[in-house]
Amino acid sequence: MLLIDGPMGSELARRGVATPAPGWSAYAVESRPEVVEEIHEEYARAGAHVHRGNTFRTQPKIFPSGYEELVRRAHSLLRRAVGDRPEGQTPWLVGCLAPVEDCYRPYLSPPEPAARRAHRQVAVALQSAGFDTILCETFPHGGEACIAVEEAVRTGLVTWVSLTAGPDGTLMTPEAMEAAARDCVAAGASAVLVCCTSATITLPYVDRLARIGVPIGAYANAGEPSSGLGWGAEPTRAAAAYADLAAEWIASGASMIGACCGTGPAHIAELALRITTRRSFAPRPPLPRATRR
Repeated sequence: MLLIDGPMGSELARRGVATPAPGWSAYAVESRPEVVEEIHEEYARAGAHVHRGNTFRTQPKIFPSGYEELVRRAHSLLRRAVGDRPEGQTPWLVGCLAPVEDCYRPYLSPPEPAARRAHRQVAVALQSAGFDTILCETFPHGGEACIAVEEAVRTGLVTWVSLTAGPDGTLMTPEAMEAAARDCVAAGASAVLVCCTSATITLPYVDRLARIGVPIGAYANAGEPSSGLGWGAEPTRAAAAYADLAAEWIASGASMIGACCGTGPAHIAELALRITTRRSFAPRPPLPRATRR
């Protein structure tokens, strides 16, 4: 079982850090690096083993002459915050590669040549910065997700992909996500996850992903504030409610679990408690179809 960290963007906003469009959380790499590092540290203390750098929006389209430096700084902040785990296990240091346009508007996905060029640039920057894994993250468009996976795999790094149906599940059906996931695995992804879909509707997507024959996982959106799973809800109760749902994903075959928008370190701590009381983390497991340099 691998425990993934929680969100960066909504945690920055909760702590009063501005995350305006189009760069969102990426601006904080320069404007508030100490807060970015603090958030990474809190997820590490909570028990996360998979740590994502703040690279979701460090893209050439947004920062034409500065994205590579932002990627390097994001990696440095993550490495300084996380280091080696006390138990001697090496953490996964994951660089995130996002859709070129918007993770909730698949109709904006650019044509193949433009998408491939942009994803190649970011993938190479992530490799050069020192990340050991690339996560093609929060893709609502299966075709663009495959392109991103192909370019990430070309770097020689472990490559995972996470697909989203959107918070309300309208961007992909479970069946469509399974089909997209199979295409991504054929393109070289060694693990597939569902992310940033409301936790209350994530289970059907996990059920479909469980059919594809590679490690799968889920890190869900807290959904509507009224759900009581995050977004300022009382942390202990929200984390427990979220973990109850995550237990269903694990029972359905998920071996990589984390949390997405609206959650926070309390959610990761609760997941860590439940996972470690069930079974302690093993050393980093090998994932299929992965090549390291």
